[in-house]
Amino acid sequence: MHPRTLLLAGIALGATAHADVRTPVLRWQYGGCTSFCQTGWYSSPAIVDADGDGQAEVVAGSYDLVLLNGATGAVLHRAASAARIWPGIAVADLNHDGHPSVVIGRNNGSATAFDAATLAARGGWPVTPFPGAEVRALALGDLDANGTFQVVVGAGRSGATNQVNVYAPNGSQRAGWPRLRAGDAGYAAGLYNDDIAIADLERSGYPQIFVPTDVHYILGLYRDGSAIAANAMYGAKVWAQVGVHVNQSDDIQGYTDCSATGHGLRPNFAASAPAIGDVNGDGILELAVVGNVYDCTVGNDPLGDRYHLPWLLNADRSRFNASGFDWTSIPAPSAGSAPLSEGNYALIEDAQPDAVLADLDGDGTQEILYSSYDGKVHVYWLDKTAHGSWPFAIPGVGFHFASPPVVADLYHDGQTEVIFATWPLATSVETGKLYVLDHLGAVLQAVDLPAPNGDTWNGGMAAPTLGILPGSRNLAVVLMTHASGAVAYELPQTPYARTLWPTGRGGYLRNGNAFNDRIFADGLGD
Repeated sequence: MHPRTLLLAGIALGATAHADVRTPVLRWQYGGCTSFCQTGWYSSPAIVDADGDGQAEVVAGSYDLVLLNGATGAVLHRAASAARIWPGIAVADLNHDGHPSVVIGRNNGSATAFDAATLAARGGWPVTPFPGAEVRALALGDLDANGTFQVVVGAGRSGATNQVNVYAPNGSQRAGWPRLRAGDAGYAAGLYNDDIAIADLERSGYPQIFVPTDVHYILGLYRDGSAIAANAMYGAKVWAQVGVHVNQSDDIQGYTDCSATGHGLRPNFAASAPAIGDVNGDGILELAVVGNVYDCTVGNDPLGDRYHLPWLLNADRSRFNASGFDWTSIPAPSAGSAPLSEGNYALIEDAQPDAVLADLDGDGTQEILYSSYDGKVHVYWLDKTAHGSWPFAIPGVGFHFASPPVVADLYHDGQTEVIFATWPLATSVETGKLYVLDHLGAVLQAVDLPAPNGDTWNGGMAAPTLGILPGSRNLAVVLMTHASGAVAYELPQTPYARTLWPTGRGGYLRNGNAFNDRIFADGLGD
């Protein structure tokens, strides 16, 4: 089974007339719960045919990893643990042997590849890439372009070295890793979100690895761990030596003025999961990343933090400037973009500004979507403006945050929809909602998530997953929630849905690249 066939993304079977939007229908809830529901975090679930019987199962993780009956949500297998799962559930046929694996990272420092059908650990797994540190980021990549997949992991801890590690399908550490090593050029720190992207931006035949970390630098690494050279405008430097600032002139001179008399604006990338796509349709991939812009004369975390904004970068670390779209200067922040909360978990869990790329209006260019700590979901067009009703401010008592969005043309009518979940204040007794918005940010549907069983509030912090569940040809939305386990909704009148960004990090490789994830699961589509 080819790994791309594992992603349950809707594919068009024929034209259909425009259908009215219908309210999402709850199919099942409390998936994986016992007498209570474990806390769900930011791990996006997967919809896969785990055992090859032509019927989709759901794989979801909070602390326990569970394999659920796709039709009912009943537990088929459980890999119990007291250690939480943060990265999205990754799925691939690691060895190219026809047997898919589920790969996860936990906060006990482990990464594990499981047999998808049984949740039994594969031989050589688990591994401990960063002893004493959470595996906060995990992505899969065919680094040798030979049909097998390596596991790339990132450390959720401070430190100037050993942020990224790479493992073969049998659990052996790949030569040349971890990085950065002492003496390597550049700067990096911890990864505090699923901050790994993998794709061949250089068009060399082999993918590269891009990792924003808890500084204003981004690692660009080849498969052997060596550094990717930056554009000559920066001097003889590699990616990790070229700091990112609001002003490109500061990138070029190598610093910004952070003295008391200066006004230095630059991003922090601690929670910046990047996305990769061909934004202008010219066949060349770019990297989109959302930074937490702060005034370095004040400091960050969170005193100097100002707003989230996106950058678009080329393979050589230069800023995107093509097809009449100039990103050598970044967009201006919209009004009311200041953070409502950061790191105050007694008030609310943090928003994660994962970048999403999708062509919302069908013009052949991609927009940049992300959810922010200002309580809004943002969309920027390549002209660096927000169209229609974007950004969308999440309504409700107090304020709410939103999961990373997913994108689909639900009715195969050329009009895309943006889907995400929300969560309320931790001091509340509210539930968040599942939202469906049109491509210009108008609300089409908003339904309450199930009541909590394990806390006073409920919501969905993880990106939803779109796919087909047994018993229906309509697209389904599966969510990992804070306090109602895994939850599935059917989206009526969507048998011909086309997905553009169907799950967290773009696909089940969780590597920020949905460029090739457009194929139905074996046995479930034509």
